[in-house]
Amino acid sequence: MHRSVDVSVDAMIEDLRTLVEVESPSRDLDALAASAKAVAAVIESRLGGQAVLVESEAGPHVHWSGGGDPRVLILGHHDTVFPLGTLERRPFRVESGHATGPGVFDMLGGLVQAVHGLATLDDRSGVEILVTADEEVGSRSSRALIEERALACGAVLVFEGAADGGALKTGRKGCGTFQVSVTGRASHAGLEPAAGVNALIEASHQVLDIAALGRPGLGTTVTPTVAFAGTLDNVVPAAATVIVDVRVESADEKARVESAFAALTPHLEGAEISVQGSVGRPPMPESASAGLFAAAKRLLPELEGRAVGGGSDGNFTAALGVPTLDGLGAVGGGAHADHEYLVIGTMAERARLVAGLVKAIRDA
Repeated sequence: MHRSVDVSVDAMIEDLRTLVEVESPSRDLDALAASAKAVAAVIESRLGGQAVLVESEAGPHVHWSGGGDPRVLILGHHDTVFPLGTLERRPFRVESGHATGPGVFDMLGGLVQAVHGLATLDDRSGVEILVTADEEVGSRSSRALIEERALACGAVLVFEGAADGGALKTGRKGCGTFQVSVTGRASHAGLEPAAGVNALIEASHQVLDIAALGRPGLGTTVTPTVAFAGTLDNVVPAAATVIVDVRVESADEKARVESAFAALTPHLEGAEISVQGSVGRPPMPESASAGLFAAAKRLLPELEGRAVGGGSDGNFTAALGVPTLDGLGAVGGGAHADHEYLVIGTMAERARLVAGLVKAIRDA
C-alpha cells in the first residue's frame, strides 16, 4: 500500500480529544448542537470549505462537499449512547497505546481518521461527508438525507468501528424493535381472580410464540428483551408490554417476521393485542460490499471482512443498491460500554486506507 502520505497521529488524537470532550447523547438537542459545531470545525480546519449544519428534529446533521461531481459518500454519526456526565466519570485518556473516553470507538475515532485521510489528498473533488445526529436512535430524521446523498454519490464508505481484529464489516443484519401491548381486565386477585383477564399470563403466552419465530439457521434472531406488567400484588394485571429485538439476514425473512407479528392472536378469551414496530433497518447483503472490499484488499491485503449482527446507516444505503463498505472506522472495542477503547497504533493506516479507497473509486 502507498505509504508516502503524511498523516499525523498526534493531530488525530487532538481532534479526537476535541470531539470526545463535547458530549453528544442522542436526543439531547443542546448537546448535539454543540457537537455538530465541533465536528464542523474539525472538518473545516482539516479540509477547508464549509461544513453545513442541516437542522432536524433530532439535532443538526453535518454535511461537507469537496465539490465536483459526487462520487463517494463518507458516512458517520456524532451522537453517542452515553448520557451527560459520562465524561466526568470517564474522561478522555491516552495510555498504553489506547485512547479511551465516551464515543472514541463508536464512532468519533472513525470520523477523525476519515477526515485526516481525506486531508492527505490534493484533490478532494467528488467526496462528500455526512455526519448524522440520530444513528443511535434509529436515524428517523436522517434517513431521507442519507439515501439522497448515497444515490447521488454512488458509493458509500461507513466509518463505524471495525469488527474484532480490525476486520471490515462486509454485511449486516437488518434489525428492528417490536412492542407487543396486551390489554386484559383488572380484578381482585383474592376475591374474584376469575373475573379478570390476566394480561401477564397472556403476555407469557405471547413471549413463547414470539421466541419461536427465530430461525437461527437463516440468521434470524427474535429475542424478547424487556417486559413489564401489573400494578399491585393483589390485582389481576390489566395490561402488559413486551419489547422484542429482531435481526434478519434477508428481505424474505424481514417480510416473514413482520407478517408473523401482525398475525399474533390472543390465547385468553377477552384479551386484546396490539403490535407496533418493524424491521426498520433492512439487511445489508455482502454483495453490496464486494467490489469496495476487493479494492480495500488491494490496498491492504491482510484485511479481513466479516458479516455482523448489528445495524448501521450502511443498511439503508446498501438496500438502495448503492455499493457500501462498513467498519472502516476505529480499531478497538467496547462499543456502548465503559471499557470502550481505540487502538492508536492503527489510526494512521486506517486514515491512509480512506485516501486509497477514494482514489480507487474516482479512478474506476
